[in-house]
Amino acid sequence: QVQLVESGGGLVQPGGSLRLSCGASGSILSINRANWYRQGPGKQRDLVAAITSGGSTNYADAVKGRFTISRDGGKNTVYLQMNSLKPEDTAVYYCNALIFTGAGQNIYWGRGTQVTVSS
Repeated sequence: QVQLVESGGGLVQPGGSLRLSCGASGSILSINRANWYRQGPGKQRDLVAAITSGGSTNYADAVKGRFTISRDGGKNTVYLQMNSLKPEDTAVYYCNALIFTGAGQNIYWGRGTQVTVSS
């Protein structure tokens, strides 16, 4: 059974920084593409950042230059460094990944971590 668990959310002032982590556990052979999504109050869930197994990254326009996605393959962990945070970044942030196990490949989701940007 594969699980994704996000951590690192919290309350931060505008202009501040947070680092989110997404740890994968279980019988994992490899993690292919991994993504961070977010869902603000009353909004749909949107893709924030993505990283491939080769390390290529992609970002939503709203976070380019402020957020950085990275991965530690040895720890099966994906990170989202968030700098210069704005109130509009307030959302529940979810980790999502395409993971290979002995049974094949599947997409997994974490339960999310709350990020609140407010003074």
